[in-house]
This record gives sequence, C-alpha cells and structure tokens, in this order.
Amino acid sequence: MAYIYRVHAIERMFQRNISDKDVEMCIKYGEMIESYEDDKPYPSFLVLHYIDAKPLHVVYACDENQNMIIITAYRPNKEKWQDDFKTRKNA
Repeated sequence: MAYIYRVHAIERMFQRNISDKDVEMCIKYGEMIESYEDDKPYPSFLVLHYIDAKPLHVVYACDENQNMIIITAYRPNKEKWQDDFKTRKNA
C-alpha cells in the first residue's frame, strides 16, 4: 500500500497548512463519514479525524492495489457542517 497524492491535493494541503502526516493519520485512524461508491475510476471516501483537537476531512480513493489516492484535504467549517463535523448542513 502506498499514498498517492493528486496535484490538487498537494496544492490544497500547501495552501491550508496540512501535512502529509496529518492526511495519513486521518485515513488510518479517522472515521468514514461519507462514501461515494459511484465515483470513477475508483469509489472514494470522506473521513474525519482530529489533529491537535482540530477537525480534518480527507477525501481519498482506494485502487485495486490498495493504494490510497489522496484527492483533497481541508478543515471543515461550521457554515457547512453541523457541530460534529460529520453531518452537512442543509443548503
């Protein structure tokens, strides 16, 4: 298994001061809060984990070789998410 970072993910992580270590911890220990089974070329998943008491969301896909393809990472905000950061607010 390897972590493969998409260019978009690297750019966003840099802009948001999110490290690869934080992303990998999120995937390893986080809670899956959404899955997108119909995504192509692979299903993708949204996970939540707390790093230094701050919520972190990571979207990733898993290929046929069990590689983790990092799509994006961000700190969820209360404008779009409920207080638990697991549930989206209604638009």
